[in-house]
Amino acid sequence: MTTPAIGRIPNTNFRYVDEQTVHRGAVVDFHVVTVEGPDGARFDRDVVRHPGAVAVVAVQDDVVYLVQQYRVAFDSDLVEIPAGKRDVVGEPPERTAHRELVEEVGMHAGSMVPLLSLLPAAGFCDEELELFLATDLTPVAERRQGPEEVAMTIVPIPLVEAVERCLDGRIQDAKSVAGILAAASRLGGGTKDGA
Repeated sequence: MTTPAIGRIPNTNFRYVDEQTVHRGAVVDFHVVTVEGPDGARFDRDVVRHPGAVAVVAVQDDVVYLVQQYRVAFDSDLVEIPAGKRDVVGEPPERTAHRELVEEVGMHAGSMVPLLSLLPAAGFCDEELELFLATDLTPVAERRQGPEEVAMTIVPIPLVEAVERCLDGRIQDAKSVAGILAAASRLGGGTKDGA
């Protein structure tokens, strides 16, 4: 038996029975999974299968580089950290993070270190999101792809202000809140007095 990922407890009460594909989409696939519970009763759950994603908290001189982009699910622009799905088979997450940072904000990171691993929607989706802290940034040519990326705006703000926006709700995107707060903790900043 393999060791479960950190934060996961081996399942001993439920038994996976079957899985049916309902729809294959451009980014995610939709499935109905049949499970047998501890009492022997079977039930179905809808599950979204996702290839995984990375997100990057890019910080230089106490400034974090965010992006403002359109999100169709909310028909609104959201301010977020740069991110993207792991859509290149076999590509290590760190390499994907470097690629996404260049694509979205036109920055190369001299240092890209793991920050957090998250399960953003564990109740219905198997997405695993790897967050990285990027520092020692150097500007390079952007390589944006897709209509949302092409139209996005880069939003550089002081890290302390980004933390405030996370705490007062002006930044609502979960990966961005988690990443910014973790980066501020790691860097020893994020408050006006540096504590």
